[in-house]
Amino acid sequence: MSVETVKAYFSQYGIADKIQEFPVSSATVALAAQALGCAPEHIAKTLSFKQKKAERVILIVTAGDAKIDNAKYKVRFNERALMLKSDEVEATVGHPVGGVCPFAIPSTIAIYLDESLKRFETVFPACGSSNSAIELSIADLERYTNFDTWVDVCKDW
Repeated sequence: MSVETVKAYFSQYGIADKIQEFPVSSATVALAAQALGCAPEHIAKTLSFKQKKAERVILIVTAGDAKIDNAKYKVRFNERALMLKSDEVEATVGHPVGGVCPFAIPSTIAIYLDESLKRFETVFPACGSSNSAIELSIADLERYTNFDTWVDVCKDW
């Protein structure tokens, strides 16, 4: 199970016990916010994209209320945004749709953090399942994701 992989990943940092698992789904921003009792924008959603030119997959972690701005994405990555199809996600990233997170993923996948997250002290990314999350400060999110860089590819936040 993917959440077990994330727990094992976080155990090396001594924070596996901070993972919250819910008796209800947290597979969408709205459901996660409801399960956690927080505002939707505090959910750190992880989106997966296929980059054809670079022949790679990337993850972009954004605030729950942010949307990918196709023009900004194209300027930053030199191609249009193309999300992985739902049936490709788990096989490629290692986590199912609804539980995709930037933890315990293949080293070939680059991770980017979107500027929309910087306005919060803490955020709640999923932890590999459709009913899990962890509260992390922005500094901890940076530390535990092995991210490449911050990007500005979102709008409407």
